[in-house]
Amino acid sequence: MPSSPSTPRLEAVAALPLITIVLGTRPEAIKLAPVIKAFREADDFRTRVVLTGQHREMVSQVMDLFGLVADHDLALMAPNQTLTHVTCAALEGLKQEFATHPPDLVLVQGDTTTAFASALAAFYEQIPVGHVEAGLRTDNLFDPFPEEANRRLISQLAQLHFAPTEQSAANLRASGVIGETITTGNTVIDALLLMAESAPELHLDGLDWEHQRVLLATVHRRENWGERLQDIGHGFLAVLERFPDTALLLPLHRNPRVREPLQALLGDHPRAFLTEPLDYDRLVAAMRGCTLLLTDSGGLQEEAPALGKPVLVLRRTTERPEAVQAGTAKLIGTDSEAILEEASQLLEHEAAYEAMSRAHNPFGDGYASGRIVAAARRFLAPKH
Repeated sequence: MPSSPSTPRLEAVAALPLITIVLGTRPEAIKLAPVIKAFREADDFRTRVVLTGQHREMVSQVMDLFGLVADHDLALMAPNQTLTHVTCAALEGLKQEFATHPPDLVLVQGDTTTAFASALAAFYEQIPVGHVEAGLRTDNLFDPFPEEANRRLISQLAQLHFAPTEQSAANLRASGVIGETITTGNTVIDALLLMAESAPELHLDGLDWEHQRVLLATVHRRENWGERLQDIGHGFLAVLERFPDTALLLPLHRNPRVREPLQALLGDHPRAFLTEPLDYDRLVAAMRGCTLLLTDSGGLQEEAPALGKPVLVLRRTTERPEAVQAGTAKLIGTDSEAILEEASQLLEHEAAYEAMSRAHNPFGDGYASGRIVAAARRFLAPKH
């Protein structure tokens, strides 16, 4: 049978290198969305997006927001899932995925269990790994847990290390990783700038953005569960008590070990607005409208400075020392008195607030995704 006119084109497309991008959590989806878009817009790659299902609903929201569709979902999410379950299920699912659709390069992001398991699954099949947001370190293996170990292990498996800052690149060089290290900037700035153009205003009943100073807070890290979470909640209450013109906007993590203690402490306060997790566009709107952030999130330490918002980090360590060194973030821990003191400093003293809000953001210029595509092109060029 003679070939159809489209056959040569189909054969040419099939010969293009395949980039498989694996993700499983909301932060990964946000930070990889501009990377996925950049690869799909390039005409010299095929791109395949695989979800592990580690955080199904929250990832779906982000994918919809950026107009992205996954090619495959491992659907591994289970009730009360453990780190062991996520790792083992991802390894099994990705072994089959890579056999069916053999990639030339697998991209993972950050320090999640999905990212580590995906890098390990690719390594087992001798597929090169590119690590987006590589080189972050606290130098404390159990803080944060399991993220510090995850990102260190990924660094030993990857051949392309996409470092968001010069400091993270230096960390990689100091640890003697194999492969190429490229300083790209952080892709979260790419995502933020894409979303900031279209993010709608955020309206919540009773929250007066015009006449109240809104403190945006997020808390979720495993090391802050228990007594530290109680201290954080009491610190929030103390700030609300001292400053009657403030309101607290606290999107609650879905984990009951996080949301239930915070609901018990803050749920009845008239100026505490406890919500479900905000879709990314609404979170960007909240960042844009708030006065300052109190968070144990890594991503918000990078995003808020791009919008001129000071960040008080509710942790004892940070893998993003660049923010602290630049003056856009301050590491304050979880003690309630420290939370009150540091928030008061910014709310009472205009000079202190201005110094943080106008500090240079060290995390990038919004073009990280393009640099990642260019590096992948160079890496794969001799093979195709």
